[in-house]
Amino acid sequence: MGDSDDSLEQNDGQRFGRLPETPAERTVEGRASREEVVDYFEDRFAIPPETFDEHTFWEKGAGKIWIYAGDAPTPLEIEAIGMTCLRTRQEHWKPTTDFVQRVGHHAEACVIDLEREEATAFAAGEDQEIERWEGDWGYLIAAHTVAGEREPLGIGLYVHGELRSMVPKGRQRDL
Repeated sequence: MGDSDDSLEQNDGQRFGRLPETPAERTVEGRASREEVVDYFEDRFAIPPETFDEHTFWEKGAGKIWIYAGDAPTPLEIEAIGMTCLRTRQEHWKPTTDFVQRVGHHAEACVIDLEREEATAFAAGEDQEIERWEGDWGYLIAAHTVAGEREPLGIGLYVHGELRSMVPKGRQRDL
């Protein structure tokens, strides 16, 4: 491939690098480890670590973490692998809407259940006052019960009694 060992130890926005298993194995400064990502999802959302047993995690760009159901050689110079799941390299890590909609049903913490009108507003990208949340501030999984099942709608930011919808503009829906 022609990459020198030095270039492989740098973050490259055009190349996927597999996350190291542990922080001790880190060769790219600032890159999260698999252990840190899995611990984050367990600590914040109580998603069991075994949920990710058959998945690998990759970084492309500064802090854009992808999850892939399988394995692949590293580094990898392709446009996409799996789906984005998390933004790191910022003060607070932020899960993506795609990830939450596909994996959020495993979460048992930091999930706010929305009533029908609240869920409709959230899906439309609207921020709303919701005072009943008594958990931690920060990123929450917004969910609504459909046909007796809790369905994750996306990620929201909860601060000062307000739930801010983080549903991307292109994914917002007027229901």
